[in-house]
Amino acid sequence: MNYRDRLRNIREDHDLTQTQAGRIIQKSQQGYNYIELGRAELRIEDLISFCRYYDLSADYLIGLIDEPLSYRRNESANS
Repeated sequence: MNYRDRLRNIREDHDLTQTQAGRIIQKSQQGYNYIELGRAELRIEDLISFCRYYDLSADYLIGLIDEPLSYRRNESANS
């Protein structure tokens, strides 16, 4: 699964519209739609915003792993 499909699936699992997802990364509905369609790339800052909002690791969001881990899983180890 590519990261665009994963972003769409996660957005839909959270019952968010493209407009609402766009607001998370300060983009219009069309700007967000372009990311899902592959007409625009996801910026690293936007990836970080989605990780925080959905509480998911970047590895999961971009499709490197299939287990939906929290992005916070290592916070206690780094303290």
